[in-house]
Amino acid sequence: MRAYTLSLLALMALSACNSETPETEDTTSVPAAEVLPSPDPALAASPDSEIPEALRGRWGLVPADCEPGRDDAKGLLTITETKLEFYESVGTLEGIEEFDPSRIRASFNFTGEGQEWERDVVLDAQDQGKTLIRREYGEDAAPGPFRYTKCS
Repeated sequence: MRAYTLSLLALMALSACNSETPETEDTTSVPAAEVLPSPDPALAASPDSEIPEALRGRWGLVPADCEPGRDDAKGLLTITETKLEFYESVGTLEGIEEFDPSRIRASFNFTGEGQEWERDVVLDAQDQGKTLIRREYGEDAAPGPFRYTKCS
């Protein structure tokens, strides 16, 4: 009798758990603004027009490049919303082919030392934004990756 009562109680408990079938939600009538999460303000850069915030700032190839006031910081790279500023040249963003909040592949028009040229450049922030890897592609591109450290 005791086993019968326990079995009956277990069946009742199981049927109570399954007695209500959850209704499926009709998301077709819900406006998209209510279904989709709000965009993260940190990702506000447009894939068409700006370099992501995580890549912007001052970056040095060696620690001395980050020292304020140095006139010979030849390894200093300053990245703004639309430019790569080097010691003797400036690259202006022409178009972005690949976009991620911490990485882009983009084309830049460069000027410097009386010359003009184009480069396809990959900028990749690593180590929680402490390291920047820059790679160039195209005619006369610099070989290998360049590793920068974020200036504080």
